[in-house]
Parts: sequence; structure tokens; C-alpha cells
Amino acid sequence: MTDSFHWLNALSTRPSLEGAVREVTETVRRQLSGTPNVGVFFIASSYASEYPRLLPLLTEAFPDTVLIGCGGGGVIGVDAQTNALELEDQPALSLSVGCLPNVAITPFHLAADQLPDLDAAPQRWVEQVGVDPATQPQFLLLADPFSARMNDLLEGLDYAYPGAPKVGGLASSGVVGVPSGLFLADPHRGFSKLYRDGTIGLALSGKIAIETIVAQGCRPIGQPYRIERAERNIILELAPEGDSDRGGRPLEVLREIIRELDEHDRELAQTSLFVGVVRDVFKTNLKRGDFLIRNLLGVDPKEGAVAVGDRVRPGQKIQFHLRDAQTSADDLTFHLQEYRERWGKQSLGTLMFACLGRGEGLYGEANFDSRLFQEYLGTIPVGGFFCNGEIGPVGGNTFLHGYTSVFGVLRPLP
Repeated sequence: MTDSFHWLNALSTRPSLEGAVREVTETVRRQLSGTPNVGVFFIASSYASEYPRLLPLLTEAFPDTVLIGCGGGGVIGVDAQTNALELEDQPALSLSVGCLPNVAITPFHLAADQLPDLDAAPQRWVEQVGVDPATQPQFLLLADPFSARMNDLLEGLDYAYPGAPKVGGLASSGVVGVPSGLFLADPHRGFSKLYRDGTIGLALSGKIAIETIVAQGCRPIGQPYRIERAERNIILELAPEGDSDRGGRPLEVLREIIRELDEHDRELAQTSLFVGVVRDVFKTNLKRGDFLIRNLLGVDPKEGAVAVGDRVRPGQKIQFHLRDAQTSADDLTFHLQEYRERWGKQSLGTLMFACLGRGEGLYGEANFDSRLFQEYLGTIPVGGFFCNGEIGPVGGNTFLHGYTSVFGVLRPLP
């Protein structure tokens, strides 16, 4: 490993697994003078039948590198000119490697049936992960979408490691019946394994920061409201906030909001209506990033209630939201501008976790989110995949998202 920070990405679309591994490893070796101490890779589900052969090939090429990766319905990487590419529904292997001096790298696997209870002490979670909170770790998480108990896991990790950045995604295949692939190799323990369940992760501690960008792709409509009555995920009554004089049954409030929309937004509300839950109940000047976007699951015309894809409680604030391609683009642009104003373009590289519902199917063109990212932050290496769910923070806590693009931007600390 070199004494200076390096991070790069290599991408291959060769149809054979050996050819793809050979291409990305040769690309990395040409560009990197030292031995990387960490590698993160994503492989298209078109190789799914060959998943068991992948780690042996990669560990042969990088025997001294901690490796972590998963399968995806689409893969994200950069070409020879460092232009970002989002490759959907085709063979692709994306490998990001880093030389991170003065950074401790701890890989781990968490089986769902071994997770502590949510009322367990933080130390129980620390024992499972194997990382001291005093080292201020930052986490990359990759998980099976069906067995990880991800909401419980994220709540537990936030409890044990408050304020620690946590980013990642749920493995995807894009094909029904194709099992997930989670890959983990730790040369320090002589360990290499393909998992089909649970969660794998990396904890990075030391002279490195993972800055997060979470673009949920929605815009608010109407005014914010306060929940007066709720049961589990059912909102029963809303009270007005600010200058609004409306309140009462949520369905009546929603109907009034939709009546005041223009024709385009009224049509959009038929298929792309969501609920934004404000994370900080004391905040009054609400903006993008203050809302946790959740699905509107259904309505009860008799009771006038609405069901939300998360637990809610009285006292929380909500606002209805819409999503479309232009809104998603505007939302990501806002967050990228905000990031650049704060940090400039200083970064090593980026890991990107995008929903399967974004990409070309949403925008009508390829590479939209990743190219927009590079437009604002420069042609830094981008590696990632299309997820079954995206992991990232909102309002100080970590959540599992949908229809979202999450970026974990690696930045060296002085």
C-alpha cells in the first residue's frame, strides 16, 4: 500500500466472468502503484449462476485486499475517460479499490437471527460488529432484501453508533427467483465467503470521512400538517400548521390539496403520491432533506384515514409529496449544489446506490444520476449498483429508502 490516498474504479462488460475479472484487475494494476487495502465490487445478475466462482478469482488477483460486494440488477462504474456509466440489464462488473493509509478496515457479516433485541444494550450491537464506537467508524452495508431485518438493524446500529454515517443498499437481481449474492473476503483472517442471507459490511475508522447525499426525488404539495391521531401506520386526524386553517380527516385534507393542483400534478397524484414525514418535530422552516419519504399505501373512505409505509405517531409533522422525472432531477441537483457549497470538489471517489425504479426507466435516458453527480463534483470515480432498497441518513437517523439515489462520498481527512 502507498503512503497517499488513492481511489479508482474499473468497469468491464465482457460476457465471460474470467474476461470481466481480468479486465478490471488489469485496469486497476495499470493505474495503481501500490497494493489496495480495500475493494468494493458490484456484479450484474446475468452472472448469477457463476457467483460462487467470483471471489476465488478476485482474491487470487488481490490476495492482501479486504473485498466486499454484491449482485445487482444494474451496475454503475466509469469508462476509460472516467465518465460514469449506468449499465442496466446487461453483463457488467464494477470494481472500486482504494489505498487508504491510516484507515482501519473491519469487515463483518450479521445474520438476521443473531441480531440483538432492540431493547438490548448498545454493547451487544458493538460485540456483533466488532468495532469500538470510540474509533468513530463509518459504515458501508450490503444486504439480502428478504432476510436482513434491515429496519431493526439500522435502528440498532444508530443506537450503538449514533451519528456514524451508514450507506449502502439491498442486493438486487432484476429477475424473479435469482438469489442474492453477498461477497466478503478478509485476508487478515484468511476468510472468503459467498453469503445468501443477512448483511455484510465494512467499518472504516481513521483518516477518512464518508459524506452522504440522499436524493429521495420528491417535492411537497400543499402545506405541512401535524398528526393529531394515529395508530401504528394509520393517520386518523391532521391539524393545520402555520397559516393553514384546514385540518380534520387526512383523506378530506388530501382531496382539497389535489383539487388545487394544476392538471399535470392532479394526474401525477393518481400514481405518484407520497407522504413526507418530518424527522425534527421542532423545525419550522422546512426544506428538502427534512422529510423522510414514505409510500402512501392506501385510504379508508369510510374513516377518512390514510395508511403510510412506516409507523407514525401524534405530534409528528407530515406533508404530501409528488414524484416524477423532473422532480427527481431537481431534487438531486439541489442536494449536489448543497454538497458542493459545503465541501467543494474534494473527494477520493464515490459509491452510488440507486433504486431499480430510477435509471433509464425514470428519466428516459441512461446515466442520468451519475452524470449529474459528476457534472457538479467532477469526474471522480463512481462505482455502485441498482438496489432493491437504498440505505442512507435523513435527519440524523439511518433509514431504508425506495426510489432514491444515495451517494457515499469518500473524503480524506487531514
